[in-house]
Amino acid sequence: MVFGYMRCYVLLAVAASAPGGQPAGYQPDQLVTYVWFGQGLLSVVMLWGWAELADRIRTGDVAADLLRPVAPVTAYLAADLGRAGHGMLTRFLPPVLIGALCFPMRLPTRWPTVPLFLVSVLLAVIVSFGCRYLVNATAYWLQDARGPIMLWVLGAGVLGGLYFPLRLLPEWLAVALWVGTPLPSILQTPLDVAAERDGPAMQAALIGLQAGWAVALLALAALVQKRAERKLVVQGG
Repeated sequence: MVFGYMRCYVLLAVAASAPGGQPAGYQPDQLVTYVWFGQGLLSVVMLWGWAELADRIRTGDVAADLLRPVAPVTAYLAADLGRAGHGMLTRFLPPVLIGALCFPMRLPTRWPTVPLFLVSVLLAVIVSFGCRYLVNATAYWLQDARGPIMLWVLGAGVLGGLYFPLRLLPEWLAVALWVGTPLPSILQTPLDVAAERDGPAMQAALIGLQAGWAVALLALAALVQKRAERKLVVQGG
């Protein structure tokens, strides 16, 4: 919560000093929504703290996963979606309520925003899972995935839009990050949808980009898993 207050005051100070009081097109109440909805989504999208697959690879327990009738990617995704659903029910609302009580927050004013936001959050969880799975899967080749996981922790928050809206960056850089990496689809997109930073058409386009990244990452995770299983067989695992 302290982190949320700090971010909120910093961004409101940026807004107060920006021409027209709207840095990168955000009104002050939209920045409040961005911060506190982001605080609520942290435990939902789970940027950090997941190393279960890497630990099971390191200890050899992953062999039991390969004997199950459900593919590892599918099984871990199902568990992650369940975790995210629980987080949405229990961990999302408290930070949002605190932000709404302490700051002038912009709540959705267009009815399509709520369903679009929920779809965006679902896709954000899948994109986050795909990234985390691929980072953990490096343990198949490295045995110890702490290095890649640390790089992920350092990069995900900054390039995912946790610390500040990526639209505060130069436009060409923000677009390059959005199109060239999946990270803005984890937090930046659902937060922009919730804050109604764009019109419905642009909201739908951003969610479409999220969907593309979700499909691509799941396909890549399945491919990496198959290659890893082949490696284990070659090694006699």
